Amino acid sequence: MAKEKQNREEKRQYILDRIQNMCYFDDDFMTKCFEGYKEGVELVLRIVMNDENLVVEKSHTQVVVKNLQGRSIRMDVTAVDGGSRQYDVETQRTDSGAKPKRARYNSSIMDANAILPGDDTEYLPETYVIFITENDVLGKNLPIYHIDRRIEETGELFGDEAHIIYVNGQIKDDTPLGKLMYDLGCTNPDDMNYKELAERARYFKIDKEGKRAMSKIVEDIVEKEMREERIEFAKNLLNNGKLTLEEIAECSGLTLEEVKAVKVLQPA
Repeated sequence: MAKEKQNREEKRQYILDRIQNMCYFDDDFMTKCFEGYKEGVELVLRIVMNDENLVVEKSHTQVVVKNLQGRSIRMDVTAVDGGSRQYDVETQRTDSGAKPKRARYNSSIMDANAILPGDDTEYLPETYVIFITENDVLGKNLPIYHIDRRIEETGELFGDEAHIIYVNGQIKDDTPLGKLMYDLGCTNPDDMNYKELAERARYFKIDKEGKRAMSKIVEDIVEKEMREERIEFAKNLLNNGKLTLEEIAECSGLTLEEVKAVKVLQPA
């Protein structure tokens, strides 16, 4: 009983430590902070778009959108401003999640779901796919990159109103954008520049109710990570070929049926 209580306490403390080390670049933390928080989304867009008059009419987090073939993507934050411009804002810690064709795909999905069947394509809204990346994915050491289609022969903009923006989280200078990048990577709300981000982070890191809500999310993350580790362990044991399925189940902490499922999914 004492050992079980100690394990529970160690797990609780581990989860609390994980929360304190989270920042806006952590997908789950960012999602919770921006959930139902239009003011925070508006702050980010005003700075990235360099438009202090931008007004967000509505915003949503973790929006699942499907293409015609049924393949879905999950957009971190979507928003529509007062001018009916649509935004998809993605924060990425890994470079692989922000490759150019991912941006192209997100842009195409936004277009495919922007108008009703039979509507004239001229009704397509102006769209922005914005990748805020922890690293300088495009590698030119610029704070922000604007990508638009142009007519190659003249250099003129094509004018399709589909835009892609990459923001480099590595540059944390004294500009509004640099200060925003600092805040997105900051784990301590007291050190943040923008009160809109600091207050929301403080709620989920310090406030009792907010911390309880975030603890549940982090607990689910930990459980998922532990399950993935057990599955990888079972795969290694299966590849080794020295243990029975029953023995692998006992060693890995998976059920026998789960081990059988892992075995079936192993490449031949």
